[in-house]
Amino acid sequence: MSTEPTNLILLSADALRADHLSCYGYCRETSPVLDELAEESIRFTNAYSASSHTREAVPALLTGKFPDVAIDSKYHLATDTIVSTLSEEGFSTGGFHSNPFVSRAYGFDEGFDHFDDDLRLGQNKLLALAQRAFDKFRNRHYARAEEINERSLDWLDSLDGDRPFFLWNHYMDTHGPYEPPGEYATLYADHGLSDRDVQSLYQRAIDDPDSITDDERQLLIDLYDGEIRYNDMRIGEFLEALRERGLLEESLVIFTADHGDAFGEHGYYEHPRYLHDEITKVPLILHAPNAGRGTVTTTVSTLDIAPTLLSVVDQESGSPGDSLQEINPDGSRVVYSQARGEDDESQFRRFAARNNATSCFATYDRTTSEINIGEEGELRDKLIKHVEARTSGQTTISDSDQSEVNKEIEDRLSALGYK
Repeated sequence: MSTEPTNLILLSADALRADHLSCYGYCRETSPVLDELAEESIRFTNAYSASSHTREAVPALLTGKFPDVAIDSKYHLATDTIVSTLSEEGFSTGGFHSNPFVSRAYGFDEGFDHFDDDLRLGQNKLLALAQRAFDKFRNRHYARAEEINERSLDWLDSLDGDRPFFLWNHYMDTHGPYEPPGEYATLYADHGLSDRDVQSLYQRAIDDPDSITDDERQLLIDLYDGEIRYNDMRIGEFLEALRERGLLEESLVIFTADHGDAFGEHGYYEHPRYLHDEITKVPLILHAPNAGRGTVTTTVSTLDIAPTLLSVVDQESGSPGDSLQEINPDGSRVVYSQARGEDDESQFRRFAARNNATSCFATYDRTTSEINIGEEGELRDKLIKHVEARTSGQTTISDSDQSEVNKEIEDRLSALGYK
């Protein structure tokens, strides 16, 4: 059996914070499958997303570039992804998810041979309308992990096996409004609420966080943990299916999240445009036949994932990151995150710098070109230089620049708490 991986698999979970996984020290056993995978892999204990929300985090993940380069002012993909490069290198490429913000409507199907974003854009309008109505009736606003697994495995089974493949599965289950299915709904709490009641509670937490009681906060956490346990189980099924097909031992597998989720730690819920740990610190596990196992405490970024994957084909990503397999496991390193403001804060850009010991935050105002940075310490000067480099030549985005979306995407976004 070859020890060099021939296939590349990227598994990402939406809104999954690292500190709610048992392999990252959480008090509940929420992730037995990922715990076992981590024991057989390299687990990065200080991994941070390039941003705090999908519209900037996933583009960074797929391109290896900071969001201000990866997407344009309307959040459309604006640079090549690793998928395009791998396709040019002879890889079969497949992507499976159901997050409207990174759908084909924003150009994210670029480079994929097969791209399933769970939308019916471009299909028969009557069928699309009927499906959308049915989805609303059954309160379905994303494809469950079970569906993502089935679709991606069907695609894998359709390949002729003569070419290596790149597969990206992005799971939405851990994203709000936290409606774990079946037994997972009451795994950590017996609440008696309907899915629509839970959805209403989640939306209220976003709109009016001060109104959430301690019991309601705990209920949201309990349901979130139930979603994690469900998603973990389905990931286990997917990994087992790969193993049965003889693919796991021939693949480099990376598991991560696009960002985390907040439960009132800094006065907000969900994942708005801030950069605190609860919405930027993510799990990151690297599994490959020749990668060994252990933990890496050096600070890393989701920007390091693209160069890791492209290193398999000896291609440079142009990323500010480094291959995860080349990072000193006990080294010192600074990583950066960013988030653009929206609505009445559209003039702001938030930035963060982190190393193993500390963090530093800054806000850049594009109307005045001022940098507001409160923290003193070793990262201050580095962050100021980083902000100056990232904001050079930027202009204010007006409300009219925001993307228009069709009715199907609007329905999905509303159910996910964005409208």
